[in-house]
Amino acid sequence: MDVMEKNKQIIEKLKIGTKRIYISFKWVVFAIITGAIVGGVALLFHKGLSYVTQLRGQHPWLLFLLPIGGLIIVGIYRFRKVEKDLGTNLVINAIHSEQDGVPWDMAPLIFVSTIITHLFGGSAGREGAALQVGGSLGSTLGKLFRFDSKDQHIMIMCGMSAAFSALFGTPMAAAIFSMEMISVGIMHYVAFVPCVISSLVAHSLAEYFHVRNELFPVEAIPDFNFQNALIFSCLAVLCAFLSILFCVTLHETEKLYKRLIKNPYLRVIAGGCIIILLTLIVGEQRYNGTGINIIEQCINGTVRPEDFILKIIFTALTLGAGYKGGEIVPSFFTGAAFGCLFGNIFNVSPTLCTAIGMVSLFCGVTNCPITSLLISFELFGYDGMPYFLLAVALSYMFSGYFGLYRSQKIVYSKYKSSYINRKTR
Repeated sequence: MDVMEKNKQIIEKLKIGTKRIYISFKWVVFAIITGAIVGGVALLFHKGLSYVTQLRGQHPWLLFLLPIGGLIIVGIYRFRKVEKDLGTNLVINAIHSEQDGVPWDMAPLIFVSTIITHLFGGSAGREGAALQVGGSLGSTLGKLFRFDSKDQHIMIMCGMSAAFSALFGTPMAAAIFSMEMISVGIMHYVAFVPCVISSLVAHSLAEYFHVRNELFPVEAIPDFNFQNALIFSCLAVLCAFLSILFCVTLHETEKLYKRLIKNPYLRVIAGGCIIILLTLIVGEQRYNGTGINIIEQCINGTVRPEDFILKIIFTALTLGAGYKGGEIVPSFFTGAAFGCLFGNIFNVSPTLCTAIGMVSLFCGVTNCPITSLLISFELFGYDGMPYFLLAVALSYMFSGYFGLYRSQKIVYSKYKSSYINRKTR
């Protein structure tokens, strides 16, 4: 009997081991497939955005068609019977709940509508839209392969990582971001290997097609001492408070639009007209589109004092009215402009202040410290590591429970070891 029992145990262990090997192999294969498909779509998205941005630069008068573009966006969402578009929040909700993933048509809807927004001069980003594209495609692939709801959640995160990696060129941060952003305080490690593989595949695809990634080398890093640490800590704390202003402005502007103008068609027309008027007052399209070129200027130490606040206003008025796009690059713009301004005022390395402003504000609005740290390494290099580490930690703590995505859950408190499971504000 002892021999038979031992044999049964051995057979059972072999079955478990075989099952684990099968599951591991399955996720490697499907992560490669997801990375290739989502990465390919993300590259088309990148090419489309680059083309329309260049086209608007050559023909600034396209800005005056922004209200018409808004009508098209509202029209196609209404045509698909998407009365209440939750955007990235819908993707997050799909992972939190047991519902049937993300609708397949979310990918083409956000793809087309973001292109339209950028063509006509709306102030928005791209990575937030990419998360929706990746989440939708990942969910669709999960349904196509008849995965259960839990495995579909992993596919959604795979798609998000792939899209972010292909579009922004930070594969390490992209692999972690989709696992970290869903539930603050815990990490969905079950998706670690699939997200890493899909992120790397998408990044390799982008490199193969010579998609230029945004890299901002930071040179002449000052010595890490008490005085410098204190100065940059002050910048990080200020950026944390600015991240709260950023999130609250975006959320409250959307509420105000909906309260004052009930009809979505009239709302998007009004928003477009306001953006046109503000652009004419500014005198140039400095705050329209993503503003990557302004971030590059900040890295070189050039900034206008009003840049950071005007980008928040332009982005809030654009997205709140119903135009589509992301919030992440505008947050980078805001952090870069504020950091550069801080550096110029206090005569402390504007380049490093710009970098710290970017990652600090990103951390504050997303509540993702690990992703923020990895982004700082991939965008700015490792030489400023002590400053980035300190800035991210302080921004995470002082930004409180605010965030870009209201479906994001704060599972564990930032201030004490306790389970709170609350949504961001």
